[in-house]
This record gives sequence, C-alpha cells and structure tokens, in this order.
Amino acid sequence: MSAEAALRTRPVRRHGSQTAIPCLFMRGGTSRGPFFDGRLLPGDTGTRDAVLLAAMGSPDPRQIDGVGGGHPLTSKIGIVRPGTEPGVDVEWTFAQVQPAGGIVDTSSNCGNMLAAVLPFAVETGMVVPVADRTTARVLTRNTGMVAEITVVTPAGPDGTRHVAYEGTTRIDGVPNAAAPVEIGFLDTAGSVAGALLPTGRTRDTVEVPGVGPVDVTLIDNGQPLVIVAAERLGATGHETPAEIDADEALRARVEALRLVCGEAMGLGDVTERNYPKMTLVAPPRHGGTLTTRSLIPRVCHQSIGVLAAVTAATACVLDGSVARDVAAGVSGTEPTVSVEHPSGAFAVTLGLDPDDPRRVVRSALLRTARLLMAGDLLVPRSVWDPVPASQENA
Repeated sequence: MSAEAALRTRPVRRHGSQTAIPCLFMRGGTSRGPFFDGRLLPGDTGTRDAVLLAAMGSPDPRQIDGVGGGHPLTSKIGIVRPGTEPGVDVEWTFAQVQPAGGIVDTSSNCGNMLAAVLPFAVETGMVVPVADRTTARVLTRNTGMVAEITVVTPAGPDGTRHVAYEGTTRIDGVPNAAAPVEIGFLDTAGSVAGALLPTGRTRDTVEVPGVGPVDVTLIDNGQPLVIVAAERLGATGHETPAEIDADEALRARVEALRLVCGEAMGLGDVTERNYPKMTLVAPPRHGGTLTTRSLIPRVCHQSIGVLAAVTAATACVLDGSVARDVAAGVSGTEPTVSVEHPSGAFAVTLGLDPDDPRRVVRSALLRTARLLMAGDLLVPRSVWDPVPASQENA
C-alpha cells in the first residue's frame, strides 16, 4: 500500500483494544517524528495532547512505550492539513514533547520538521504535483510564519508524480545524501517574542544569580534565541554535545541565564517552555562565520535547528550584537552566513532590506527529508476511542 493510500483510504479505527490512527513517520532535516493529518485527530486540544503523549511514550525518559526516541530531537510531531487561508496551500502545527515531560508544546517552530511538511502533503494527496518541481506556501499555525517550500516530484512509469527522496544533497547531521527540499522563509521576525529584538537593543547586560552580569543578544527571527559568548559562561564553544551535557555546572549557568532572559524578552516564566533556545557562540574554526553550541533548551543539539541557524545568522549582520563580536566578515545585501555546529556547518543566505540593513526580508536554505514508515500509530482506547461500538469490527 502506498503512503497516500495508507492515509487516504483508512480512517481512524479500532484495532483490538487500541485506536489505530493513520500516520507517516518522517525525517525532516536533522529531526524526525510522526506526521498526522490534522483532520483525523481529536478536535479537543486536551484529548489531542493525550493522544500525542501516548503515541510518543511520554512521560518517560526512554519513551519505551511509544515511538519517541528518548531525546528532544526525536520527540517532535507534525500535524498537517490543507490550507484554509487565501494564498496558503498547506498549514501545519508543530508539537514538541519532552521525553520525561507530560506537556505538548505548540508555541514554537521547528524548521527541520518543516522540511517534511510538503512531502507529507504530496504523499497524502493534499497537494497534487503537476511538474518536476512542486512549490507550495506553508503556514506554520504555531507562529503565523509562512514559507515557500519546493520539492522534486518526477513522474513515474505510469505518469503519476511522486516525491523524490533520493538525491545528491547533503546536510550536516544526516549521514546520507537525499533530494533537496528548498525552503524560503518570508518575514519571520518576532515569531514568538513579537519583534526581531524584543528589548529594542542588539545587546543587553543581564544580571544572573550566581553568575553576575552577562552580555547577551536577545533575538527572534523565527526562533527566540539568547546568544551569549561561550567564554563568558566558562566554555570554549567548541565542546562536543556530550561534554556540554555532562557539565552540570555549565548547564546550570545556562539555565539560570535562560530564565532571566525569558523575562527580559517578554516571554514570562519559561521554566516549562522549550524556548528561548540558548546559543553559545565562539570564533569559527573551519572556515565558517561563527561557531555555535545550541541548547534546546537543556540538552545540547547535535547540530543546530533550522530557525535557530537563521536567527543566529541574522545576529551576525547586526552591529553591536554578541554574535558580531566573534563572527568572521559578513557584508552585502544578500550575505551567506555559515553557522558552524557540532556536526558541521549550516549555510543561510539572508536577504537584507537595502534601506534598512537591520531588517531581514527573506532567508533561504536547503534541507532534506525522507518518508521512513507508513501505516497506523496505535494508542490505547482508554486514551481516545472515537469509533462507535457498532463499528468495532469494521
């Protein structure tokens, strides 16, 4: 059965003592997780969240009773449906679950999982390809962000077009080459914090308990970030993720800084939030623009998130920012910023407003995606049982 048939011809149904929900399991960029047709999930948010937690196996550090991977990067969910607004082809909601947590957070973005949204829409018939390349406008319901996404859709022997997953595009953090997914973000400033620079400044000095005054850049160009010089927190910025995760004192300093900066950015108490992300920066070592170590927010990312990379790259073009202090030369109205991370580098091309170089009007990048599995994801009927008893054996 094709992925399209798996979702389009099979409704939510009972499977013994469980509820079977059509699902495609997909990799988007350097993340992966289950994708659902939002029209097949419960309309009530509380029930929907209970279903998603049960599907992932949270709360449990190993997520042993679900499909989560025991790490924030593999505890992500995509909910997709056809567009309902003019000029929007597809809309989606990104859901983040923490392995040991019991909350489904739909308040932030994930540019990596975004890379799988159009492939999902094509696989499920929401978007029908008519040429070798298919472009769609995708609305992120979490934040109102719109992106133009293009995937390769060749025709098969029978003339039917499908998403191509094999190709020669490589992205750091993924072991194999694949077909490109082109993503062009439109105006993403203030996606969560309401403004590119929530405090109105490119640099702030905040007082952190147990640490003292710390210079930071508080910025949101698709992802709320706290950018801080690694050396100010007692790091080099070139540590491995394992070394950072093992350094409890460093992570405690980072978390103390995050809580203070969340308030400064107007985000309130972020203790239970997945943002702002923390980005430690240092001079580049491998020919890039700057080095980053990204915490999401308490575990070090093996690479860097798409929108975190876009936001960090944006900070590099802002005079007076902490990122600018350590960045190699960036110039021009369409600079390409190479953001080094533990797995390699992430290139982001920025389109700057010629009349206001502080305003980024577009950011473009390449990702890849792959369909990993198609079928039903099962949750206990005690969590959700939408099927009338008369259909139990249907």
